[in-house]
Amino acid sequence: MVATVRAFALCLLSLGVSLALFIVTVVSLAFLLLGVGFLTTPAVLTLVRMHANQRRALAHDWAGLTIPAPYRAFPPTRRGGPAGQVERCTLLLRDPATWRDVLWLLVDAVAGFVTALLPVALIGYGVEGLVLLAGLWHAVSGAYWYAFIPVSGFGSAVLCAALGTALIALGLVANPALLRAHFLLARALLAPTREARLEQRVRRLAETRHDAVDDSAAALRRIERDLHDGAQARLVAMGMDLGTALALIEKDPAGAKALLAQARSSSAAALTELRDLVRGIHPPVLAERGLADAAEALALRCGVPVETDIDLPGRYGEPVEAAAYFAISEVLTNAARHAGARRVWLDLHFAPAPGGGGALRVAVTDDGRGGADPSAGSGLRGVERRLAGFDGVLAVSSPPGGPTMVTMEVPAAPAAEPVSSPSGPRR
Repeated sequence: MVATVRAFALCLLSLGVSLALFIVTVVSLAFLLLGVGFLTTPAVLTLVRMHANQRRALAHDWAGLTIPAPYRAFPPTRRGGPAGQVERCTLLLRDPATWRDVLWLLVDAVAGFVTALLPVALIGYGVEGLVLLAGLWHAVSGAYWYAFIPVSGFGSAVLCAALGTALIALGLVANPALLRAHFLLARALLAPTREARLEQRVRRLAETRHDAVDDSAAALRRIERDLHDGAQARLVAMGMDLGTALALIEKDPAGAKALLAQARSSSAAALTELRDLVRGIHPPVLAERGLADAAEALALRCGVPVETDIDLPGRYGEPVEAAAYFAISEVLTNAARHAGARRVWLDLHFAPAPGGGGALRVAVTDDGRGGADPSAGSGLRGVERRLAGFDGVLAVSSPPGGPTMVTMEVPAAPAAEPVSSPSGPRR
């Protein structure tokens, strides 16, 4: 019965809303010749997109079909008033997805209405057969046919009831399939075309390349600053101490000895800073033992207890492992420093794909205060940019009061010659 109610709702949406929006859209486009359409068309097409997005949401919720939105992003504009409306109207009309939406309105009002109406009509017509058996056949006068059965008495009414029962059963059984057919029809027109997907892909690559260049430049500036303020300053001071000690070695051996000891201490400190700097660029544990052990090391160094569940079969590409490592490091640091968490759970697995390859899947959950928002410019935004360079994605669920769950997925494939490293679930 739930499917029947949904089919009836789609009937109303298809015949009522879709048909009405199609008529209004055609009229508004015709008014472009008079100039008035430039003011009305943006609002009308916005309603069309809202209606199409509603159907996409219903396809996901009712049929499990994902229909991505293919619309182009509007460039930033500074115009307001009528000029801004004309510019917005022009951008909408240049988007191929707009015309596919308009075509979908017409198809939905005709074929979409039929696919949604058919199960409702079968059940309704089946109920009529039962009503005939309940006594309505007495009121039938003249030649009355129920489907292919002429209604003339109680015997024919029984046949009508039997046929009606079969139609009701058919309607209930066919409901899910017909609903799915309705949404498949919508997907054929509302989903992005191959050209639109390529365009979105190019735009995303351009954005991630820009972010990668910015991140690389920022990393180089950080390394330069760390070298200038840390190891370089210590090496310069050590050279000065050695020069002074060389001048005092005959006149003041004790003073020269003290300066040599100070230079030795400075060299040890400079070496430690250089090791820390190198570890920040590419941690030795990651290079030597792989992502699984490197993630375990991050969990051990975290300021709060971390329970790990890591299952990685072998090694992966160095760039992918580095991206996943630093993403995990940033999320664990946020949980320890900003979330006020008492415990963190780290899950790291490799999910193979049927056609080869797969993805590294990471989930970091904490029992902190929640409220994390990547769009607020936090370190999570940097993690999102880093993963985007590998077509990775980041999702954050962090309601106020917690808990916070950060999930990441990075496409990856096991290396051709994996380095032996411990694998399997760890607790």
